[in-house]
Amino acid sequence: MVRNSILHSGPTLLPGVNFEFTLPEDAYKKFLAFLANKMALSESQIPPDAQHYLVCGTEDCEKNCQFYCNDCHLPMCEQCRDEHQKNKKTKNHEVVPYKQRKRPLPVVKCKIHPTKEIDLLCRECQIPICSKCTGSKEHRGHLFTNLEIVFDEKVSIYNEEIANIRSYFDPTSQNLKKEIAGDVTEIKKIMAGIRTSIKAEAESVKKLVDAVTLDKMEQVNKIEQSLLQTLNRQNQEIDDYINSLNDLIKTYYGYLSPSNIEQLTFALKSESLIIRPIQQTSKPVPPVFTAGQYSKEDVAKLLGRITVPNTKPENRKIKPIETASTQTKPTGKQRKQDREKSDVKQTLSLSSSVTKVREYTVPNVDDVFHISLGKSGRLWVSDMVGNLVQTDLQGNQLQKIQTSGIKDEGYHTVTPNGGLIYTDTKNKVINRITPDNTITEFIKTGDLEPLSINSSHINGDLLVGMQTDKEAKVTRYNKTGTEIQNIQRDNKGQELYSGPHYITENINGDVCVSDYTKHAVVVVDNSGQHRFSYTGQGSRFNPYGICTDVLGHILVCDTFSATVHLLDQDGQFLSLLLTPQQGIKYPRSVCVDNENNLWVGQRFTNTVTVYKYLQ
Repeated sequence: MVRNSILHSGPTLLPGVNFEFTLPEDAYKKFLAFLANKMALSESQIPPDAQHYLVCGTEDCEKNCQFYCNDCHLPMCEQCRDEHQKNKKTKNHEVVPYKQRKRPLPVVKCKIHPTKEIDLLCRECQIPICSKCTGSKEHRGHLFTNLEIVFDEKVSIYNEEIANIRSYFDPTSQNLKKEIAGDVTEIKKIMAGIRTSIKAEAESVKKLVDAVTLDKMEQVNKIEQSLLQTLNRQNQEIDDYINSLNDLIKTYYGYLSPSNIEQLTFALKSESLIIRPIQQTSKPVPPVFTAGQYSKEDVAKLLGRITVPNTKPENRKIKPIETASTQTKPTGKQRKQDREKSDVKQTLSLSSSVTKVREYTVPNVDDVFHISLGKSGRLWVSDMVGNLVQTDLQGNQLQKIQTSGIKDEGYHTVTPNGGLIYTDTKNKVINRITPDNTITEFIKTGDLEPLSINSSHINGDLLVGMQTDKEAKVTRYNKTGTEIQNIQRDNKGQELYSGPHYITENINGDVCVSDYTKHAVVVVDNSGQHRFSYTGQGSRFNPYGICTDVLGHILVCDTFSATVHLLDQDGQFLSLLLTPQQGIKYPRSVCVDNENNLWVGQRFTNTVTVYKYLQ
């Protein structure tokens, strides 16, 4: 009995994988249907802080599983791993830490051939098939890839993305939420202060209105008092006049019937009594109230203004993600190097002038047609007659390989781990030299002659420029040597290449080919879509060595004008970086080192010149 871990729910479970294939999208739609029927539980449904006890898969062993045999698809403890690697039958098996294991594919039967299992991917049709389908009419002559290898690559990518989400995207998003919550609190505090200020202004205006109202009322009262006093005086004067009239009437009545001789004598002697005229009075002139001339806007002005500054909102700062080249947790030194590289990219720019830094003489080569920089200041240099020499920065030869044929192309590259890979055009193979100087045959290219090669520092893929008498193309291989992509034609079906003699990769994943047969630099994106072709600045352009830098610039030698052209990432010509005025006569090869210096090799000399062109 083979014991499975408690994370599994049968042999078809693939924990730790989010089955959302993205490259190529159409290739996996049908395959996803198979997987969906087989999955019982995915790691994405398990809380990240959940604890799982993995049991060794060896029969009768119940120890904690720490390792995994990718060949047997068997989880095992440390003791069983040691015994597994001592066993003659299994000592060459690939045993890795459990988290770095290859996930076995689910057992899915082919609908056309029910006795066969789905285990291959047709690269032309982009669908999963069984081994028997390869001989069918629909797939005859097509290229096929082991589905388990493709799936394992996707698992690695998805595990890396899950780690990125958990270590960067989710925590960064949570920090942004906290920042937003802090801004919400701050905004509420500011708006409450504005409301308080408005109320205070309104209260001040109200007090002013009350004070003015009181003044106006006192003014009205005084006017009223003055008018009433005048009217009362007029009324009193009329009363006095009426009283005098009454007195006059009494006097006249006394004359009409005198009671004694004295009254009669007085009446006869006196003159006629005079009646005073009625005294003139004037009507009061009351005041008139004129309403104030004001509007809501006038009142609003009294209460101040609320304005929003015409300032562009400042974007919240999002710290850049620190990517790692492997799934393992980066060391402190690696993290420091990543930060330094990011800082350099943000601060670098083109210098106003190009400065020669130093020169190196490479022993046992006639000229320098291609340079591959390795680790610890070591470099590989090749000439036109097949000498391939490794040297240190002091010019000491460390290793020499004699290759066959005329070598006027970039036929070698150094991998991220320091190993050398070079093409053998005559035998149509790609050879690999490990750091311990062992040469092994790595990839056979069939009828195609491998010309140029570049090891991707993004994902470790190999980009190979190849040709026959009838066609030329760029083929992408993964780190295990499996063919995963062919780039040959544009969207209109036109051939992209005539002779891809030099090849490199830009920081955005673009594949840049220097094709001196076609007299052009041809650039496609990482999916193989043609982006642009650069054909120089004059009537003739003869491109040779090509490289890119940390800013995405493309640098290419032009042997016709004896110059090095500098392009931006989108193919726009920026300048002639090096010209004959700077001592350049026969430029053939270029590369940029980790210090962002440009290394230039030429024909008819074994001297490599290093220039500084960024600041």
